[in-house]
Amino acid sequence: MDRRLFLAAGGSLLATPALAQAPACTQAVPNSELVKAGTLTLSTNPTLPPMQFVDGQGVLRGMRVELGAEIARRLCLQVEHVRVEFAAMIPGLAARRWDMINTGMFYTEERQRLMWLVRYEQQAISVSVPRGNPRNIRRIEDLAGLRVGVEQGGFEFRRTTDMSNDLVARNLRPLTIRAFDNFAVSFQALRAGQLDAAISIDSTGKEYDDRGEFTRAISGLYGTPINFGFRSRPLAQAVATALTAMKADGSFQTLLDRFGVTAYDGPFEVVGPS
Repeated sequence: MDRRLFLAAGGSLLATPALAQAPACTQAVPNSELVKAGTLTLSTNPTLPPMQFVDGQGVLRGMRVELGAEIARRLCLQVEHVRVEFAAMIPGLAARRWDMINTGMFYTEERQRLMWLVRYEQQAISVSVPRGNPRNIRRIEDLAGLRVGVEQGGFEFRRTTDMSNDLVARNLRPLTIRAFDNFAVSFQALRAGQLDAAISIDSTGKEYDDRGEFTRAISGLYGTPINFGFRSRPLAQAVATALTAMKADGSFQTLLDRFGVTAYDGPFEVVGPS
């Protein structure tokens, strides 16, 4: 190397001592609370754009993916995502296959009895129909007797069952509910004309409407907080603390605003088995 360049480079390094002496990141959670040392392992079902999905290059993307990665960074942990169907997530958490469920799980009292939860987002349910809404569906009553697809086993499936039972209670025809392994398959069935409507969350219904693929006929049903799920209470507390710091510096709201998502209006606190 030219001596003058070598000296110039050396001078530059000496001029930035703060970078050279930056303190090492201290891991916020002991490895005993993690499935894999130094790593926050997250489970996600990437079938809900724009919240969690796989792009055309096979890369995992979405608001919840970015939020999970930022939380891991603030805890001084590497981040790994495990892609899995929702029905396997709670059993997998209990079996120590991952540390945290990060898939947009709705809060329920039943889930609070099973695991530690941190609520952070507000969501509701939407009804998507073929483009142009050929059946002119405006209300739940308009779905009576129609074929409706939904992911099996979760909050959306239960609320779809509630809709059907409510229709019957009002002397209307029940829904023909078709349960699928995930939301992506349900929307494929709607696209193929095998369904009259598909149930998902508000963010995904809006995303498909904005893309011009399906019309969001009904939205805002059964509004409920979304939470992360944990086996470890210390990890849940560390994540709640990281979210509180993100809220204080504005980065949490900035991220949610970019995706048009409403934040949970309460504190980021850990709730779980009493």
